[in-house]
Amino acid sequence: MRSAILSPARRDSDIAAMAAADELDVVVVGGGVVGAGAALDAVTRGLSVGLVEMRDWASGTSSRSSKLIHGGLRYLEMLDFALVREALKERGLIVQTLAPHLARPVRFLYPLQHRGWERFYAGAGVALYDTLGFSSGHSRGLPRHRHLTRRQAVRLAPALKPESMVGALQYSDAQLDDARHTMTIVRTAAAYGAHVASRCRVIGFLREGERVTGVRVRDLEHDREFEVRAKQVINATGVWTDETQALVGERGQFKVRASKGIHLVVPRDRIRSSTGIILRTAKSVLFVIPWGRHWIIGTTDTEWTLDKAHPAASSVDIDYLLNEVNKVLVTPLERADVEGVYAGLRPLLSGESDETSKLSREHTVASAVPGLVVVAGGKYTTYRVMAKDAVDAAVHGIGGSVPPSVTERVPLLGAEGFQALWNRRRALAAETGLHVARIEHLLGRYGSLVFELLELMERDPALREPVDGADDYLKAEIVYGASHEGARHLEDAMTRRTRISIEAFDRGERTAAQAAELMGGVLGWTDAQVKREVEHYLLRVRAERASQEQTDDDTADATRLGAPEVVPLAPAS
Repeated sequence: MRSAILSPARRDSDIAAMAAADELDVVVVGGGVVGAGAALDAVTRGLSVGLVEMRDWASGTSSRSSKLIHGGLRYLEMLDFALVREALKERGLIVQTLAPHLARPVRFLYPLQHRGWERFYAGAGVALYDTLGFSSGHSRGLPRHRHLTRRQAVRLAPALKPESMVGALQYSDAQLDDARHTMTIVRTAAAYGAHVASRCRVIGFLREGERVTGVRVRDLEHDREFEVRAKQVINATGVWTDETQALVGERGQFKVRASKGIHLVVPRDRIRSSTGIILRTAKSVLFVIPWGRHWIIGTTDTEWTLDKAHPAASSVDIDYLLNEVNKVLVTPLERADVEGVYAGLRPLLSGESDETSKLSREHTVASAVPGLVVVAGGKYTTYRVMAKDAVDAAVHGIGGSVPPSVTERVPLLGAEGFQALWNRRRALAAETGLHVARIEHLLGRYGSLVFELLELMERDPALREPVDGADDYLKAEIVYGASHEGARHLEDAMTRRTRISIEAFDRGERTAAQAAELMGGVLGWTDAQVKREVEHYLLRVRAERASQEQTDDDTADATRLGAPEVVPLAPAS
């Protein structure tokens, strides 16, 4: 295997290799979870692969989800059994085989509000959910559902008003940090030989007659263009699918609509509960999800037609979530309790329904023109299946003998040996002098790659200290994000390599200067560059905060766009 270190030097060499190649087998456009998954699927079949992303890895939808790996319990109501079964199988693969270091089980309490029929109806649903999961053989380690009396439910979740329920159900799902997971898929693909480069925007397609034969790319970091020729191009650009298709001069066979989902982050002590909570609302469902020392509350489901790179959460969005969750809480949450807010866009296949909440979460793969495969729709949980289907379509266009997908059996970097290291976490703490809670934190983010961070700390003991204003993270993690994980700008480290931007009340303002200094030491920034990175990040934070005070999407969007891109995007041709 090649090195999996996404260093600046590796990026330069990968760009040079893509530009110099006579013809790759596949080039993937889009560095979200599906694009990353497609690159890993293709390279582990023995194909030569390039992957380009116009911003940072997972900078769009794939860093702004509910952080859940789940089958979609509510899709059972839509009778979409195939989607739920497929998602539950993938959930099991991620938790048990592919990313056990990044994923972990989470329990949810579902309060019942009606006697008799609701317990039977909802109980049948979660029983079927369990059955579909266990029948696939991929639900080991996840407890089955159980029925609770009101007293039992209040014991588990004292934050809930007793009068808000007559009893409850409890069931299991799983969660992970979506941005770290996506970035780890990219690193794994790179380790198997894929050429990968972020901050590289596709500005056009190469054509030979009707056939697409590659892409024209602008390296945004160095303001230069290069071409990548390939037998097949996979468009995995999510909510940007229609715009990418337009570069080919083709409308495509389907349209993708963006649905905005916002989430709030509040401190763990604001809601007294030992379990996650799921609530039914008039419009959808609401999750209260345990997240380290925090809770994530979400989500909304509304159509979004404005800026796709930085969807804005309005004051109305935030008040909606607070009002809904406060209906069942003994001690209501206030705006002052909100540490962080983030908004993401779901790429939904356009259908006959006007409501985005009713559009399909299934995915589609199509080849609108020879040489180009488009994959769109789907759920985060089923990314591997989407990637496999896209590469299957590309292989059909390549012809010849190409092995089938093997990604069911390819653990991500850091997975191998994780369980043994977790069992030895106290011994590791004793050996390193770090508190066992720190070791658990590092193992849950890096798995067996933890030794790369420990080596950094051994060389420079100052990196063992927490960063200013964000005690959960060590200085070594900021350095490692820049040296090994492809973080090229301060916002990459603050919003995706770590979650400081949503987990601190000041959104990371106090941390920014120190984090920029740490990154600058790795990336060779001048004092002026360090200052510029900090200024840009602070502008971003202030624009986001200001947008969250606006009462409508249009004003919130315009306010958020007051902060410029850290690297200006090249215009598409």
